[in-house]
Amino acid sequence: MKQRTSTGTGIGGGARRGIRAAVAGALVLATAATVSGCISRPRVHVPTNFPSPSSSSSYDPYGSTPTGYPSDTYSPSPTQETFDPDGRSDVSGSNCDFSNSLRQFTYTVSITNPSSTDSFSYDMAVNWMKARPADGKAYGLHERSIIVGPGDTETYTAKYTVNQSSIGQFWYTCQITRAQKTRM
Repeated sequence: MKQRTSTGTGIGGGARRGIRAAVAGALVLATAATVSGCISRPRVHVPTNFPSPSSSSSYDPYGSTPTGYPSDTYSPSPTQETFDPDGRSDVSGSNCDFSNSLRQFTYTVSITNPSSTDSFSYDMAVNWMKARPADGKAYGLHERSIIVGPGDTETYTAKYTVNQSSIGQFWYTCQITRAQKTRM
């Protein structure tokens, strides 16, 4: 028994060549039309009258904050006071001394409250330190809390008595090591 085979797809060879030729021709025409500019592209209108940066517009497209919005920075008004709990900038000292006869260190401390409205308590510490060599050793410590009214200056003498019966020659310095400020 002989079997029949078919190599075609139902469309004759000539018909296939015709379809291919038509598709190729359409592609050539589309390419030629695009290259020659026959197919129009949508036109984009670019305005020529942009507002100048000096115009009265309240919006700056270059990044500044628009008018009417709060800024990101904060600065206190001239009447508003800032508070720093380290009050050493409010304090000065003078007359750093040691009395051999009394075996006593003294130091005059002045505290000026810069506030015009608030009273502050200052927790003070004064040290008499070894000066030669300056090795961080303290000879004595005086601590005191003092309240200073608005705009006032308080002055007192810090004292420390040495417990030794005889003291030879030595070098010392006075230091205000703490002035912790608390609002009253």
